[in-house]
Amino acid sequence: METANLLNTLNSIAILSESLQDQIKACLVEEHFTRKSHLLKEGQVSQRIYFIKKGFIRAYYHKGNSEFSTWFMGEGEFIISVYSFFSRKPSFENIEVLEDCTLQSINWDQLQLLYKQHPEFNLTGRIITEQYYIRSEERAINLQTLTAKQRYEKLLADYPGILQKTTLGQIASYLSIKQETLSRIRGRK
Repeated sequence: METANLLNTLNSIAILSESLQDQIKACLVEEHFTRKSHLLKEGQVSQRIYFIKKGFIRAYYHKGNSEFSTWFMGEGEFIISVYSFFSRKPSFENIEVLEDCTLQSINWDQLQLLYKQHPEFNLTGRIITEQYYIRSEERAINLQTLTAKQRYEKLLADYPGILQKTTLGQIASYLSIKQETLSRIRGRK
């Protein structure tokens, strides 16, 4: 199976000039992370925006002794602590690798330089940001308007292999339901 490719993804949004592509390549860091490692822990300032070439990741926060999953992201997607990365303030989120990953990333300073030196790249950045916020609003609306079963079915449709990549507790917290409720939903299938 071919892995996702950052430049192909960016070019599918808006065609990048050769000089911009060369500068992106020069900035990119490709790293491999093992399952259960963290890209970011709460209290740290998010320094990098990651593109998932291969693997599966979640973002979550702590409340008391509990964890609440806020995002799942897979191949071909970007993962970032939006608040921390753009505000330059400590993160409320943790970003955890759920299966071995190959990630490409650039840091905040490099991204700002790309925007400054290649104004056409601002369009790409805006579209990616819009897509992220559309997904965020869709998630908030779904939590209010869809039943727990509908939210579970949508998650399975969006990420077909998720049951092999994460725990039922993490899925239940993402769906804003108790694990017992998730078990009942799964039992009705």
